[in-house]
Amino acid sequence: MLAVATKLKGQNNPIEVASFGENQPIGMAVSEKTNRIFVSFPHNEPFLYALTEIIDGKRVPYPNKEWNVYQSNQPEEHFVNVQDMMVDDRDMLWVLDSKPGGGNSVFGDSKQAGGQFKLVKIDLKDNQVKKTYTFDDLPKNKSALNDVRIDNNKQLAYLSDPALKAIVVLNLVNGKSRIVLQDDPATLAQPGYVLHIEGKDVMDASKQPFVSNVNGIALTRDNQYLYFRAINQDYLYRIETKYLADTSLDKQTRSSKVEKVAKTGVCHGMIADRKGNIYLTVSTEKAIKYLSPDGQIHLLSQSDQYIWPDSFGIGKDG
Repeated sequence: MLAVATKLKGQNNPIEVASFGENQPIGMAVSEKTNRIFVSFPHNEPFLYALTEIIDGKRVPYPNKEWNVYQSNQPEEHFVNVQDMMVDDRDMLWVLDSKPGGGNSVFGDSKQAGGQFKLVKIDLKDNQVKKTYTFDDLPKNKSALNDVRIDNNKQLAYLSDPALKAIVVLNLVNGKSRIVLQDDPATLAQPGYVLHIEGKDVMDASKQPFVSNVNGIALTRDNQYLYFRAINQDYLYRIETKYLADTSLDKQTRSSKVEKVAKTGVCHGMIADRKGNIYLTVSTEKAIKYLSPDGQIHLLSQSDQYIWPDSFGIGKDG
């Protein structure tokens, strides 16, 4: 399988930055301060590294080789299955290492009963791990942490969890987490919603359709809104982050603060830029679209090279 990281110069004109042979990438992030590019890979064979920096088109294990030695029974200082990552406004790389247990992963069953999860904070100035969060208060036999966004204003992390059908809010000061908007209509996949790509239903070998509840998330640059959605439905939602931060709200009150933003069709990954645009990947159309601040959906780029497009990074020039 050939995978490409791209940057865009107008519609239908992706530029190949790196290719990975049979290794399937899953996450990527870009530092807007330095344009450093990071790409992650799930623990699938043939496995090389979990987290890499792309330097001159080549993969370099990051932050070093030791972290990329697969040690599932010693996960404290080794990556197990890097799922998602982002670079925050302080040039910290946040790495979500997420290996769900049982049938909780959107990619199928796992032999392990409980999941293994951690969020690793790496300072890009010295490439050193500064802190690790281990989600000790999550039900790890039921969870499947998927995407992460960091709100430094409130010292919170927001994570999507398609297995819990919820948003997880992690307190970056004390390491405690809360499960919010669980089983909310906005976090649930629509029953019977089957993805179609190139005229075929997206199903596994046993003819079970691919289904994901709340998956892609995006945080606006002012940290005011968290955008989120399930893959298997058509609508994009958002909520003001003050309602995620407020621990006094009951479930019904918080749910009432969710806003339906737009009908976007199928979408996986998302990211917000400094102008207030929300970019959306659309695998069924092999496209990248964006929601502008006026609520309109626009096509940014479309190409046959976009095979299941997902993770985003925004460069120094926007």
